[in-house]
Amino acid sequence: MLFKDVIGQKAIKEHLIAMVRENRISHAQLFTGAEGSGLMPLALAFAQYVNCLNPGPDDACGVCPECKKMSKLAHPDLHFVFPIVNKSSGKPNVCSDFMELWTHFVTQSPYISKNEWSGVLNAEKGQLRIFSREGNEIIRKLSFKAFEGKYKIMIIWQPEKMGGEAANRLLKILEEPPARTLFILVSDYPTEILPTILSRTQQLKIPGIDKDSMVEAIRNIYGVAEEEARNVARIARGSFVVARQILSNSEEKKLLHSLFVSAMRNAYSGNLDAINQWVDDVAAMPKERVKNLLQYCIDFLRESYIANFNIPKLVYATSEENSFIEKFKAFVNDRNVQQMVKEFELAHAHIERNGNVKLVLFDMSMQVSGLFRVTNNLV
Repeated sequence: MLFKDVIGQKAIKEHLIAMVRENRISHAQLFTGAEGSGLMPLALAFAQYVNCLNPGPDDACGVCPECKKMSKLAHPDLHFVFPIVNKSSGKPNVCSDFMELWTHFVTQSPYISKNEWSGVLNAEKGQLRIFSREGNEIIRKLSFKAFEGKYKIMIIWQPEKMGGEAANRLLKILEEPPARTLFILVSDYPTEILPTILSRTQQLKIPGIDKDSMVEAIRNIYGVAEEEARNVARIARGSFVVARQILSNSEEKKLLHSLFVSAMRNAYSGNLDAINQWVDDVAAMPKERVKNLLQYCIDFLRESYIANFNIPKLVYATSEENSFIEKFKAFVNDRNVQQMVKEFELAHAHIERNGNVKLVLFDMSMQVSGLFRVTNNLV
């Protein structure tokens, strides 16, 4: 991937290019930022620039043999580690078992999301993980000299998903890296990475995509009018993943909205049968989607509360979401919104730590129902 194909991020691109041209590449880079801000595109563009045979002042050449292979993710010195599911009944899977799926997924659009990858893997109820055996694979792949490129490059997406043994092996190789080896860690949640790994990386915080660059990309890719592009860019708040979901009218976003509306109506009515059915339906989904739903609920509650101040530009919601907010905002107020958000955050944390999904969701639903009933004088 070329830097020119990365949306916005002018200052970050200049920083990465200067690092290469001034020969001061740290062997371990950590790219952090919100999902959709361009972490993976920047990692891929940086990797291609590092190994380009004829790099220019602003970008890789794009035509040398190294660039052509890197652009197809087919370079023998480019390696990936990413969360997977363990589907075999025998030995644990490793990333190499999913490489064909991964390559297709990333080349479709490098602006990737955890939920989309989970869908590709048909993760069912399992959470995505980087299993312990991957640690051995990392060491094995990097134990040889570079085949063709200037550097052997290992891009690790979501290193916070590493199991203990894999993380310890990564730490060891970061402490004593092979010559001409570059690690690029890409993480939405750097606080969940082992502190010992964090301390051995050079961290680069990637901001959200600036609005003008987002608008230009939306118009060029989707061919929408200026006004619509600007509205989508505003709602997306720097995330091209969110912008893409809005523009594609994604079924995923519709599902999350529908489930939120059902959750609120059930909680308000206190209908135990409806609450139980909602809990059963949500608990049957992949855990990554459940966590996405809870985050969506948190964000939507905040937007609904802010809507009470009648300043439309402060509300980041689609037209469909706004239609519901207009009716719902009266029930979200100073007396309940903070505690409601806390209940959803607590549920998210428990599920992240492998709590019983049904019990967590039922308890959360009952707590929220109680908050509705007390603060809106239903008891």
